[in-house]
Amino acid sequence: MEELSFIVGVIGNVISVLVFLSPVGTFWRIVKNGSTEDFESLPYVCTLLSSSLWTYYGITKPGAYLVATVNGFGILAEAVYVVLFLIYAPRKMRVKTGILVGILNVGFLAAAILVTHLALEGDTRIDAIGFMCAGLNIIMYGSPLAAMVPNGIGFLLGTAQLILYAIFRKARPSNDTISQGLLEQGFQ
Repeated sequence: MEELSFIVGVIGNVISVLVFLSPVGTFWRIVKNGSTEDFESLPYVCTLLSSSLWTYYGITKPGAYLVATVNGFGILAEAVYVVLFLIYAPRKMRVKTGILVGILNVGFLAAAILVTHLALEGDTRIDAIGFMCAGLNIIMYGSPLAAMVPNGIGFLLGTAQLILYAIFRKARPSNDTISQGLLEQGFQ
């Protein structure tokens, strides 16, 4: 069973390396054109944070060296992407990216390491780091769905309006005495 777990872990690491390398084409274009164009730095800054936290988790958890090594590679790849972004971004975007790096990759990471290292121990520390990593992954990979939610709600509300219109489009005003009395008294 341990051998199967190792094999699945190696396959997962190969896939993770490919995921870390997937933006190479984008950054080749950025370097070639000398501009970040309309690209945003947030995905790379967040992936750098995620890789850093997963590396910390892999170092902290006994036997999780595959997690530590692949995410160590992720730190290297994402750091290169962030540096290239900082080199080729316009000044305003460079400042924004620098602030994000400072807050997330320095501040939040340092706080997470200090708090878990000083306040927790053993399995509680490992579990806390794991929950942070899993939560960050859910946010990172689920965030594109946020664009779908308003569109989905808009679609449902628009559909409801069309259905109501289809049902009531030929309706005639009622001649009940209450509404007629209100109209006569000036309540419109």
